[in-house]
Amino acid sequence: QVQLVESGGGLVQTGGSLRLSCAASGRTLRRYAMGWFRQAPGRDREFVAAINWIGAGTVYADSVKGRFTISRDNAKNTVDLQMNSLKPEDTAVYYCAADGDIRSYVPQGVDEFDYWGQGTQVTVSS
Repeated sequence: QVQLVESGGGLVQTGGSLRLSCAASGRTLRRYAMGWFRQAPGRDREFVAAINWIGAGTVYADSVKGRFTISRDNAKNTVDLQMNSLKPEDTAVYYCAADGDIRSYVPQGVDEFDYWGQGTQVTVSS
């Protein structure tokens, strides 16, 4: 089984920055896409960003494009999400996810990811 553990969440004021990290263990995931999703109370889990196994292919939600950057270090089995210029609407539990299938495109759907972390809370105050 694949285990994913997120870290780096916390409380930050509007305009601040946070860097989330996801550490993978168990099965090697170097050839699979990794992603970040977020879920606010009462809301559906929404796509934030994803990166393919090479690392050059990335996809971002329109709401975070230009502010967030996803990256991965295959040697360390980690994927990070650098979040800058944070806004109150970014407040959510952020989940790391791993795709169990090799694809020719960068997945964005919740149902396209097979492994999930427990989430880390990000709170952005006004």
